Amino acid sequence: MTPPSEWVHHVWHLGLLRGASLLVPARQRAEWWREWSAELWHVRQACAPAGTASWAGEREVTAFCLGAFQDAFCLRRHGFRAGIAFAAWQGSAAHCVVFLAAALTASCALAHLLPGVRAELTLPHQSIRRDLVAIQNADFFDRSSATILPAQYHAWKEQEQPYFDGFAFYRVTRESIVPESAPAATPVRTAWGVAHASANVFALLGLPVLLAVAPGDSDGNLPRLVLSDVVWKREFGADPHIAGTVVRMGERRAVIAGVAPDGSWGLPGQVGAWLLQPDADFASGEPGFAIAHLTAAGKAEMWAQCVRITAYGPHQSVDDLLGVALEERAPSPWTIYLFAAFLALLALPAITSVSLGEYSISEQRTTWSRKLYSWSFLSAKIALLLPIFYFVSLDLAYGRTTSEPESGLYIQLVSCFFMVLFGMRWALRDQRQRCPVCLRCVEHPAQVGQASRTFLAWNGTELMCMDGHTLLHVPGIPTSWFSTQRWLYLDTSWEFLFVGPGAGMEPGTFTGFSPH
Repeated sequence: MTPPSEWVHHVWHLGLLRGASLLVPARQRAEWWREWSAELWHVRQACAPAGTASWAGEREVTAFCLGAFQDAFCLRRHGFRAGIAFAAWQGSAAHCVVFLAAALTASCALAHLLPGVRAELTLPHQSIRRDLVAIQNADFFDRSSATILPAQYHAWKEQEQPYFDGFAFYRVTRESIVPESAPAATPVRTAWGVAHASANVFALLGLPVLLAVAPGDSDGNLPRLVLSDVVWKREFGADPHIAGTVVRMGERRAVIAGVAPDGSWGLPGQVGAWLLQPDADFASGEPGFAIAHLTAAGKAEMWAQCVRITAYGPHQSVDDLLGVALEERAPSPWTIYLFAAFLALLALPAITSVSLGEYSISEQRTTWSRKLYSWSFLSAKIALLLPIFYFVSLDLAYGRTTSEPESGLYIQLVSCFFMVLFGMRWALRDQRQRCPVCLRCVEHPAQVGQASRTFLAWNGTELMCMDGHTLLHVPGIPTSWFSTQRWLYLDTSWEFLFVGPGAGMEPGTFTGFSPH
């Protein structure tokens, strides 16, 4: 009489095989179930015959049943070619290109949805007018110190200057900017540096006011406020319709006239917004900063980006001044991306081989059309990867409107470098593992040879194309006679070993345990 424990084990093993058969396509399920059931009977007779069952034998039988799941999963990957075209398409070159195109679409869409990134992409990045200098007292070495009195600025403007043909003045105060429509109980936002500037400051700098409204479109009785790019993004969420909004700055009201282009342009003082005022408002008060544009004679006097100035004050006093050339704005995101990509391409040979290593040990060669197809596929991967890295780096750097612009530059630089470096590494490694004939990835790696016999026989990894075109031999240890991977092209005599386009995986090729 069969012990109850053997019945339990037998039912358990049949249940495992039935579960594996449910993973097999319906048209092949019955055939595979019969194959596994017959194999199970042989395995039980060899490992756990009736009346002599042991735990060791039952474990062997269970291992065989679990191996049926490996057969089922393998069948799902390679056995749908007759009924489902997607299975043959998956893992192909077309599948890879479509996936990268989808990733590019997603990254580009996300970049245009994030306000900070959208502003970086849509608004122009302007550079200031050339030959501008910031004038300061020569006795002060700190450029952030306001040293020019309003009376000095007015005196210079009223006199003919041989070295300068334009002046602008501003002084910086700390004020918070709150929309007038905001409730009175709204918490006060971070105080920003507001530059009370002469009305000609942007004309002298040669910068347009972005998103600007005409003076007649807003309240002409209110002073006009131009937001910096940082304040616009951080405090107002990069709202493209911000122009014309009335804001409060303490007890003062102002109307937003537009947004200054991105960049600090080397101006002294931390400026978050520009309040444009007539020169009469600077008749007296605290010192500030003066900006001047050099004439040809003034440029001739420049030395090491500085020019010494001896000026006469309002009471014929002699002022010893220094003009320091203004730096242009920070590089644009596109410039940073190109620089990071260039550095990554220089570093690429240090982490991977740039050779595709497609050497054949047979006389068969791929046709020129297949070679062109292979190179076109590699070019398409690179052409899709590079813009993906650009948009993703923008998403990381400028996705948060509250981040500092300097930190955004560094985030984009670092992220671009590593994405391009490892992305190109993946593109080359992926190309080296694709069959030169069909461009499908080779699979089923098998270790061949022994490391101790490297100089006597071949040792490495062998992979096969599941369409039966090639075998890929990758040396475990590069030698003088086998230093790179090689392709072995298979002729038609090998076709019977591979699954045809109209057939599934044949029963009996399971990967589980079998005693025979």
